[in-house]
Amino acid sequence: MSHRQNRYATACYLNYYCYLCMNQKQKKNMNAGKNIDKHIIANVAERIERLIADARTHVARSVNITEVITKYEIGRIIVEVVQEGEERATYGRQLLRGVSDILTERLGEGWSVETLKKCRQFYQIYSVKAIGSTLSTQLPATNSVYTVDQIQKSSTVLRKSDTAYPFTLSWSHYVVLMRIESDDERNFYEIECQKQDWSVRQLQRQYNSSLYERLALSRDKDAVMRLAQEGQTVGKPEDILKNPLTLEFLGLKPEAVYSESKLETAIIDKLQQFMLELGKGFLFEARQKRFTFDEDNYYVDLVLYNRLLQCFVLIDLKVGKLTHQDLGQMQMYVNYYDRHIKEDFEKPTIGILLCKEKKDALVELTLPKDSNIYAQQYALYLPDKSVLQAKLKEWIAEQD
Repeated sequence: MSHRQNRYATACYLNYYCYLCMNQKQKKNMNAGKNIDKHIIANVAERIERLIADARTHVARSVNITEVITKYEIGRIIVEVVQEGEERATYGRQLLRGVSDILTERLGEGWSVETLKKCRQFYQIYSVKAIGSTLSTQLPATNSVYTVDQIQKSSTVLRKSDTAYPFTLSWSHYVVLMRIESDDERNFYEIECQKQDWSVRQLQRQYNSSLYERLALSRDKDAVMRLAQEGQTVGKPEDILKNPLTLEFLGLKPEAVYSESKLETAIIDKLQQFMLELGKGFLFEARQKRFTFDEDNYYVDLVLYNRLLQCFVLIDLKVGKLTHQDLGQMQMYVNYYDRHIKEDFEKPTIGILLCKEKKDALVELTLPKDSNIYAQQYALYLPDKSVLQAKLKEWIAEQD
């Protein structure tokens, strides 16, 4: 091979070698790019997903509030027209029927006489609050018909100045609330819906279970008044008690024979509903929590923590007759947790004996007055609301 041919072969070899090196480098870069791209894609997708989810929530909330304000204004128009016309019931019925026919023809289904009645009732109930007087004065008096944009702007201004009642729930929530005759009771459920973000189903269940009456019967008169103004506040151990605790969602028949173990299993299976029934601030820690003392093992049925009270809450389940031995055992559990488990910044442990039937006299004689132990009854069925309402009225009358 000539010198010239040798140089040519060497150049070809070097070019080929460079090509291979560059090709491998490109492949590495492409692979690295793919890895980076996957990470970036996942990150961007997650951020966009959060944005879309937040936007959907915002839109849904805006739609709900707009619907509520619109139906409030529909009710106002109906009430004003009826008051300016004749007060007779016949006049009102004819008006609603005629308006319903026209709206249904022009806008489609959804504007029945029943719907218009609910709008009227909604305005009559909530116009008693500040929004009834201030909202109308903030809106332009042009033929008494306001656009949704005008209503929203005026409502926003009023909410910022704290002179109007802010509609924060959906129309379906207010439909349930309007069925409640007592203003105090309705205020309580409305506040709890806002604070705890109850769904309509949860609101209906809490109302059916007579939550307001059960909480009220566990409090003094001043605390009952605060229920209607502030909702359920948790500042001391007694604030977490209800009379009784309603566990109808467990599906256990009241007349059936069942063990404490079966009751505990049913609670764990329905833990979300159980925590909702217990109330605010509860966190689940353990079931059948074991601790050893003097070489003997002891088991607490349920160990919870209340973040509002900043303390442990121990629950023992009793399906039979409550005895002073049960109370003494719970006192030992509480003492153990206070001395060996709780941190210095935490409040004293609370013990609750959840029993089918309790005797107040036995509890009072067995436990010291400043004890953090409570015997609380549970029921496997929804209580009779009328009975609890009558009992609450009787109890309030005794306090006067």
